[in-house]
Amino acid sequence: MKRINVLLLFLIGMTCLLQAAKVDTLKVYSEKMKREIPVLAVVPDMDEGIRCPVLYLLHGYGDTYTAWSRITDLNALADTYHMMIVCPDGEKSWYLDSPVDPNVQFETFISLELPAYIDKHYPTYAVREGRAITGLSMGGHGAMWNGIHHPGVFGAVGSTSGGVDICRFPNCWQIEKVLGNAYENEEVWKAHSVYHSLDRLLGSRQSVIIDCGYSDFFYKVNQNVHERLRELNVKHDFYVRPGGHNSEYWRTSIQYQVLFFANYFKKALASKK
Repeated sequence: MKRINVLLLFLIGMTCLLQAAKVDTLKVYSEKMKREIPVLAVVPDMDEGIRCPVLYLLHGYGDTYTAWSRITDLNALADTYHMMIVCPDGEKSWYLDSPVDPNVQFETFISLELPAYIDKHYPTYAVREGRAITGLSMGGHGAMWNGIHHPGVFGAVGSTSGGVDICRFPNCWQIEKVLGNAYENEEVWKAHSVYHSLDRLLGSRQSVIIDCGYSDFFYKVNQNVHERLRELNVKHDFYVRPGGHNSEYWRTSIQYQVLFFANYFKKALASKK
């Protein structure tokens, strides 16, 4: 009986450790959009005076800022890797600043307003070496887009199952509400596509990770991005595995990506010091 009680206390203690991260549900005001945006912030258990890097984690089309918390255990990831995880709501914006709708200005929010808020209210490393961004599907596009266009904000960027070339899908996912009609605004669409922006990674010194399942309808555009990065001689990690466009795939893929970012933070922040 004594052994059982000791084992029980040990298991309870381990459970407490795994659940030590704090989860804050925020309303962050966007000056550009003149409204509040919901944000989930997972803060690892830390001693006072200790800082942590931040991973910005973006959801897919038709979901919300709580999506990743339903896919995987964000608390465990935050504590295991001593990393703050921030999940903003991106609505159906593709995480872009819309040229046609002033109420959809999510590039500014994701890359400028939100990092400023997080760095002000939490003990973070307020430097590019302390920030990474990734996401799934629409969020994979948004993470790559914002990372590529804001290398001074994000030192590492990623995408899992990302819709990384929106020009291939002119009639899907209401992208026209963000950018206008694809056939009448072809150059606008190209200018807002990750695939057509990859040359911006030249000289950016950013760490890049991309993955996609073989059975995913976004597999081909991810393969195209990989091949284009090889042509540009841009160093990046590219993984393909069996799997489709679903939570089962992302539950596994995010484990690899978070490890990638943890290694990046360790090396980059050590170099910064």
